[in-house]
Amino acid sequence: MTPHKDKSIEVKSPGEIAIMRKAGKILKDVLDNLVSLVSPGMTTWDFEFKARRLFQEKGVKPAFLGYMNYPAVLCTSINEEVVHGIPSKRRILKNGDLLKIDAGLLYKGFYADSARTVPVGDVNDESHLLIEVTKKALWNGIGEARAGKRLGDISYAIQTAAETVGFSVVREYTGHGIGRSLHEPPQIPNFGNPNRGPRLKTGMVFAIEPMVNAGGWETRVLKDNWTVVTADGRRSAHFEHTIAITKDSPEIFT
Repeated sequence: MTPHKDKSIEVKSPGEIAIMRKAGKILKDVLDNLVSLVSPGMTTWDFEFKARRLFQEKGVKPAFLGYMNYPAVLCTSINEEVVHGIPSKRRILKNGDLLKIDAGLLYKGFYADSARTVPVGDVNDESHLLIEVTKKALWNGIGEARAGKRLGDISYAIQTAAETVGFSVVREYTGHGIGRSLHEPPQIPNFGNPNRGPRLKTGMVFAIEPMVNAGGWETRVLKDNWTVVTADGRRSAHFEHTIAITKDSPEIFT
């Protein structure tokens, strides 16, 4: 889901930031609820069904359903599936799986977007490390999202965290700006060089989302035209937060 080309980066007003802060809090609550349910034997459709009910209860609109004809509220991707896995009653979680849950919502005209990777039961050591490294990549990237820094500083911090332990970052899919549209400029690659790209300003809002593979960075898309998998069949992890650049440290909405 990366349909835009980079143009100018919008700076949000304090009032718009306040709405997006609330949107992020709602999305965090939804994901907390979904993650608490993860266990062997559940289907990915179980999470889809629950998410639809939660969005309805909270009075928000799902961001993904119908977006570029996507057929679900959530993306639920397992093991070698990187992103955009479609929930299904036939996909049953097994002990040792890695489940990625990606969700977005629309609240009072503004979007929030977030993703988490969750171990299903007992996972192997490599999977544990993959989760921890991808989390670290996210936090390192967020740490560079400060006024006066450059966009490439975020990308470089993410790439360095992953590659230091021999993992790789997905290159075909990126983080992005977010606001009145789910995907706004700029694209935020998970690789790059420091001190390059646009200068970051207070009021910019980004969805930062490292996708880290245990093997190579190359991916391919399955016949459903949505599900992205690693080309080598190795596992992948994905974390995402919607954040705002403030005059001090970055604020995490989700």
